[in-house]
Amino acid sequence: MKIRKAIIPIAGKGTRFLPATKEIAKEIIPIINVPMIHYIVQEAVEAGVEQIIFVTSSGKFAVEDYFDRNQELEAFLERNKKTKELELIRKIGSMVDVTSVRQKEQLGLGHAVLMAKSMIGDEPFAVLLGDDIVVNKVPAIKQLMDISIANKGASVIGVMEVPKNETQKYGIVKGDIVNEKTLRMTGMVEKPKPEDAPTNLATPGRYILTPDIFKILETIPRGAGNEYQLTDAINVLCQEKDVFAYKFTGERYDTGNIHGYLDATIDFALKDPDIRDTFLENLKMRLLKNGIKL
Repeated sequence: MKIRKAIIPIAGKGTRFLPATKEIAKEIIPIINVPMIHYIVQEAVEAGVEQIIFVTSSGKFAVEDYFDRNQELEAFLERNKKTKELELIRKIGSMVDVTSVRQKEQLGLGHAVLMAKSMIGDEPFAVLLGDDIVVNKVPAIKQLMDISIANKGASVIGVMEVPKNETQKYGIVKGDIVNEKTLRMTGMVEKPKPEDAPTNLATPGRYILTPDIFKILETIPRGAGNEYQLTDAINVLCQEKDVFAYKFTGERYDTGNIHGYLDATIDFALKDPDIRDTFLENLKMRLLKNGIKL
């Protein structure tokens, strides 16, 4: 069954990007000249998603506005014969149908997903976290869709290998090996210590889920951090249905923190033919100016 809808939770306060996020949504902070959230939505659209459901909180209006039409700006660009810029802005405003629902209290990722239940209905859907960018020719979420289709519409959790000493940063999956890239899951462990981690396969923020998850999310108790954890609901789902973990292909950037954001900015600059040479020259000059030798 085609995945038509995707939930993107963006209700977080972005405290790791203060003071900028005191007044603007973290997701609108640009990597060079493109907001972080653009890359997440673009991935979903390229995978065939037709509707994006943002789970928001107060102060996130700029994210929705970014994907809306801006008639005043379009008219200005047209008057000034800025054809290239006009085409770009119109494309962004029409790339996908966008709607939103408020998460009035930040009660966890599971709670955020549940907020979108009425908009999803009785069909499978994607979840993409709003601060995880994955770059690959075949979108990461599309790779999960294909695995779901190959397994009769089962839920699929995207995973990546992480160093054993970093398992405490992620949800870690466990299960039975299907092939070198796929596990049939028996459960997940939230942020285990390295010595307690069942594998080194971490969940960075890509999911294909069946609507069965909503019934579970409505009944689970609060878990870690006194929040409703999607991990807990997936653990229950694993006992009732087939759930697969799939090692997707792609370069992943955790732009929810400064280090990941800088990694993405540098890599994107190096891969952009219009600015690569200028960026390298400026970087060399800045290193010399500050007495830094590589």
